[in-house]
Amino acid sequence: MTRDDLLSELYDKTLVGNGPDVLTLTRQGLSDGLGPEALLYEALIPALEEVGARFERGDFFVPEMLIAGKAMAGALDILRPLLAETGAQTIGKVVMGTVKGDVHDIGKNLVNIMFEGAGFEVIDLGVQVSPEKFVNAVIEHKPDILGFSAFLTTTMPMFKANMNALTKAGLRDEVIIMVGGAPVTQEYADVVGADGYAADASAAVVKAKELLRRRRALANA
Repeated sequence: MTRDDLLSELYDKTLVGNGPDVLTLTRQGLSDGLGPEALLYEALIPALEEVGARFERGDFFVPEMLIAGKAMAGALDILRPLLAETGAQTIGKVVMGTVKGDVHDIGKNLVNIMFEGAGFEVIDLGVQVSPEKFVNAVIEHKPDILGFSAFLTTTMPMFKANMNALTKAGLRDEVIIMVGGAPVTQEYADVVGADGYAADASAAVVKAKELLRRRRALANA
């Protein structure tokens, strides 16, 4: 199999979420001398971008996104340490967590996979994350983006509690804050003072890139 054939096959298998074949092709590519960056940026990321595009068009739905995301996550488990060794640059760092009082994480996990697939470094704080834990994570990891997820309407007020904790710690302006979850709307995101909102994982990546680009442009102005 030629280099182009392998990358094309890896793209196709990621697109349809064939996890075992994605792992096999990833390992084969490495043993054939392909660098981890080539596998990631020439096959895996383009496949996830196409998954996102198909989701936006209504050709794919959440199950297809989850299956493709899981297939890519398996490949990333192999590639992540190799990418770290090569010093490959990520496009930004994201800290993500489901807010205190909420144990739902399927949506958050899908967003994490899509972020990783787009080239972000993701630190997942898990579920039931307190305002203090978010504050400490910003201090420790210095992320570009901080994401709050809520599935229950009863836990959505934690967005504001988290914002208040960050403001009190003098960190609010140090990080881009994005919010999301099934009951969350753009209007609610505006009310709590978030920088960004996305209705789904694919849109979250697009919005994150846009917000990061804007912030960096201002910093360099």
